[in-house]
Amino acid sequence: MSDRRVFHAIVPGPPRPGTIGKVRAWWGGWPIGQFAFLAACALLGWLFIQSVLETMARVGILPGFGFLTGSANFEIGESPIAFRAGDTYLRAILAGLLNTLKVSLLGCVLATILGVAVGIASLSRNLLLSGLVRWFIEITRNTPLLLQLFFWMSLAKALPAPRQASALFGTVFLTNRGIYTPALALEGGPLGLPAALALASLAGGVLVLALRFSRRLTRRTGVAAVVFTFAATLCLLFLSGARPVAEVPALAGFNIRGGLNLSPEFAALLTGLVVKFSALIAEIVRAGIQSVGTGQWEAARALGLHDGQIIRLVVLPQALRVITPLTTSSYLDLTKDSSLAVAIGFPDFVSIINTTANTTGQSMEALLILIGTFLAINLSLSALMNAYNNRVALRGSVR
Repeated sequence: MSDRRVFHAIVPGPPRPGTIGKVRAWWGGWPIGQFAFLAACALLGWLFIQSVLETMARVGILPGFGFLTGSANFEIGESPIAFRAGDTYLRAILAGLLNTLKVSLLGCVLATILGVAVGIASLSRNLLLSGLVRWFIEITRNTPLLLQLFFWMSLAKALPAPRQASALFGTVFLTNRGIYTPALALEGGPLGLPAALALASLAGGVLVLALRFSRRLTRRTGVAAVVFTFAATLCLLFLSGARPVAEVPALAGFNIRGGLNLSPEFAALLTGLVVKFSALIAEIVRAGIQSVGTGQWEAARALGLHDGQIIRLVVLPQALRVITPLTTSSYLDLTKDSSLAVAIGFPDFVSIINTTANTTGQSMEALLILIGTFLAINLSLSALMNAYNNRVALRGSVR
């Protein structure tokens, strides 16, 4: 045995702290002061809860969440799920939550696409293009979102009636009753198109996780697994009798039938969120691209790559380490700012919660549901983006 092995075998490592040491390290310094502060906070919280309970008892309101099973005597103008007056408050809140998730998800995707395009265009050598983009970014960033929503809503209401509306490209109608676009649907079979896509996404995610745990997940195997899962799911649907059908909107009487209908409120809210946050994401993308050294551009040009290939293959992968954390904040702000839908009449989660609180009197419980749900949504989104950010940071680190 060498001297080095003998040295490592004899010399002990640093002693590990015991339970008391761990508690002291977790508690930190000034334990008496911290304990007094926590006790004061707990006392204030207890007094607040007691005051709320006494007020609710005085007006005859029983605390609790039993009102969720009661009948909601109001209608919801737009709901992803079937809802009518008389259904439970829980179903009404679920409908509002699905509306919020729908507009938030679409807003994040569309704002990212538009923001990346605008951010790259702002660095163009074309002075006219870069100048127009700069004006768009500055006007959008320095205008309140609520004012923009009022503008888009008034613009949507100023569109012509369905009978006077002209079709864009022969299939898209812009009317004061909403936007009508072609849609894809499945006829026959046990499942509809949304259920088929959800099933395919779930199966693809399970397959990717299985490959990852088996340590056989690469970019090629991951893409192949997702494509194979979607293809297999669609084949099963076709074998069960389902067939894809393109629904094209057409004028029928005094309204337009068929296709996908986006209500004016939803279209105005989605447009306002996309335009506002695409400008913020554009600035993030511009800063991320400019953070990459000029030597990377020169080296890529020396290899014969054109500007599009340089941005896609060299610059953006390195800029993601700067872009991703700031874009995460934009996604969180977009999700929270979707609550401004109540100002233009879109029945989102906040609007349904407000109506529920006003009709039942359970304001505290409704507020707790609102806070807890938004915390769950934003923390989940933040966890996903942080996981992606860690992957990007590891890819760009030097080992």
